[in-house]
Amino acid sequence: MGKNKSLFDDDGPSSLAATREARREIIGKKEVTPLERLKNLEDKIADAIEKVKTLKEEKTALEKTIRQLEARLDAKDQEIEKLQTEKTSIKSQVERLLNEVDALEVV
Repeated sequence: MGKNKSLFDDDGPSSLAATREARREIIGKKEVTPLERLKNLEDKIADAIEKVKTLKEEKTALEKTIRQLEARLDAKDQEIEKLQTEKTSIKSQVERLLNEVDALEVV
């Protein structure tokens, strides 16, 4: 007759392999070899390098856009300053003309 076995009894190498296989199926993970882990790491590093390159290109493009916008802003500031000067000049001319008209009405 068969012998009663406990959880701690060893059934030999084939049983150990079956147990490992069952664990893998239960966990749902594939056993990863060191070479596969190295390849995964290499892929991640390559992805990170590519991302850094992309981010640097985006940064350069954004810096160029900033410089262009700052130049436009400087030009607008100069235009505003010029218009304010013209406004002041025109205001002075109108006030002078109004004063001359007032002087004509008094006479």
